Amino acid sequence: MSDRAQNSDDSQSQVDDRFVHQVPPQFSAFSSASQWQLIRWRFLKHRVAVIALGVLSLLYVCAMFAEFVAPYNPRSTDPRYTHAPPQRIRIFHSGKLSLPFVYPVVKGRDPQTLATKYSEDVDTPLKLRLFVRGDPYRLWGLIGSNIHLFGVKRERFMLFGGDAAGRDLFSRTICGARLSLTIGLLGVFLALLLGILLGGTSGYFGGTLDLLIQRLIETLRSIPTLPLWLALSVALPDHWSISQRFLAITVVLSIVGWADLAREVRGKFMSLREEDFVRAAELGGASTRRLIFSHMLPSFYSHIIAATTLSVPGMILGETTLSFLGLGLQAPAISWGVLLSDAQHFRVISQTPWFLIPGLFVIITVLAFNFLGDGLRDAADPYAN
Repeated sequence: MSDRAQNSDDSQSQVDDRFVHQVPPQFSAFSSASQWQLIRWRFLKHRVAVIALGVLSLLYVCAMFAEFVAPYNPRSTDPRYTHAPPQRIRIFHSGKLSLPFVYPVVKGRDPQTLATKYSEDVDTPLKLRLFVRGDPYRLWGLIGSNIHLFGVKRERFMLFGGDAAGRDLFSRTICGARLSLTIGLLGVFLALLLGILLGGTSGYFGGTLDLLIQRLIETLRSIPTLPLWLALSVALPDHWSISQRFLAITVVLSIVGWADLAREVRGKFMSLREEDFVRAAELGGASTRRLIFSHMLPSFYSHIIAATTLSVPGMILGETTLSFLGLGLQAPAISWGVLLSDAQHFRVISQTPWFLIPGLFVIITVLAFNFLGDGLRDAADPYAN
């Protein structure tokens, strides 16, 4: 009987071994993966969100190295290129394949209407070059250089055309991304800090404190957003510098943006404080700080990340709207809203439609953040089908 039992155990172990070896390795990795690994794997399957992340990464890299990426100083003027149209990048000259080049534009006058017009000089193509020397700059105010990512020699290359003062619109758009994109991240960071602090306090402690915070949130939510932005922006002193107005606009947007997140955090805290793992931590002697930051907040980090990502477009649109209306950042500051303020008149749009190109960057950025937020929200539940 013992031999028969031993044979039975051996056969059963062989079956178990075959079963273990037949388990797909990806299933084994999936079952032992951490929460953040599961979120990352699921996010990488969301192709649109991954593309959106790549687009945003490219925009932020360009904004970080704006002086290097921009071929010219965004404030340098040239009367030869006032309202100059965008120049096309070409690869064929006289019917032959060539390296990328552009034709220089020549400013002239229409003999009948006397209106300014531009024509291309097709006899002298200008080759596009990488790492060309041009206008001097100081990267981040620290590193001095005059090397730009691309450009042409002798003449100017207006990829997005020129504005009313002959400034390169491409250089101004790239440099404007720094303020417009930074104000979105900084504003969301402040709104996130206020939302978690006040919303968590309201949901965890409750009572009179909860009542006061909720009445404050309801008051802010009852005020229309745009009039509140306008009222707070008008209160800014006119003599403030660009950096002071930048910080003030960021605070204005944060004051408006924290209320929704605070209400969501409050609801999460109210449901989590009754969970068994929170009760067990309390019985184990965990402090209030440890309960909040080590047990409650990590349980919905993914939701906070998704909500934060979806809030950034609102901050960017808020700055763009205020600057477009002349109540936010103003010249000589350079942001997408300031650039769009030059395209307020229908006559300007009909004659120089390239003035609307900064608005295209706003649209791309907002859509990319929305797609990224959707991907993070779907990845927040890795076990969902």
